[in-house]
Amino acid sequence: MNSPGVGCGIVFLKEGHILLLQRKKSPEIGCWGIPGGKVDFLETAEQAVHREALEETGLYASTMSLLGISEQLFHDEQQHWLGVLFLAENFSGEVQLLEPEKHAGVGWFPFQQLPNLLTLPTRHALGFLEQRGLI
Repeated sequence: MNSPGVGCGIVFLKEGHILLLQRKKSPEIGCWGIPGGKVDFLETAEQAVHREALEETGLYASTMSLLGISEQLFHDEQQHWLGVLFLAENFSGEVQLLEPEKHAGVGWFPFQQLPNLLTLPTRHALGFLEQRGLI
């Protein structure tokens, strides 16, 4: 990649827990992160995050708000991403691991017991949540 890519991510919160997926692919293999992915050409970030969340977890955010922007520079892998992060205000569905070729696991984690390896967008999202007083 020789120009920045555009990605998206969404935070699902439930009873003091955050939903995370463990990555099997680059970048950040083995890290846990919020659902999300690449924004396709002529797709809005909001449309993309709805699609990605459904494809990865089976959850649908009926209402959401903009949480912030995550910029990720992976010099070793020559990747540069700008990620639009959202917060699911209301959502429906049952969590499922729908892309086992991309993710090794999915689960709800309490903020006090997060995995050691978190993706950069997830760390950015946690900072935004803290700024809003949500954690």
